[in-house]
Amino acid sequence: MNDGLHLSIATPEASVVSVEGVRSVRAMDESGSFGLRPGHADLLTALPASVVRWCEADGTMRYCAVRGGVLTLSGGRHLAIACREAFCGERLDTLEAQVAAMRESQGEAERKARVAQTQLHARAVRQLMRYLRPGSGDPLRAILEGEVP
Repeated sequence: MNDGLHLSIATPEASVVSVEGVRSVRAMDESGSFGLRPGHADLLTALPASVVRWCEADGTMRYCAVRGGVLTLSGGRHLAIACREAFCGERLDTLEAQVAAMRESQGEAERKARVAQTQLHARAVRQLMRYLRPGSGDPLRAILEGEVP
């Protein structure tokens, strides 16, 4: 029987990594970087865009960049990462640059979503103000009768 971890990394489209005999894993969550070895207590945590590193049974270091996800360790042996997007590489510096780009694009998408939400809220308030303005008749009747543009 193999004493190492069974590591699997999967996206909605594919299984990216499935390897037995992993000696150790390094990952990062919002609280910082952490390490896992066989026999570790069960764990569930959310991962930001980051690089997951692991040492295989022969001592080879492997790397995989993940775009957010969930890491679970169960039974002290079964380590699974479910993420939106993942890609493996041989060079850590290249993957870290890709992760930095992913974080930047996620930040930009979040900023755009906040702007769109604020604009939608402002439009709703303006629409309400138009119907609640004195002299506009009965706003509730207008809404119920479909007179709302």
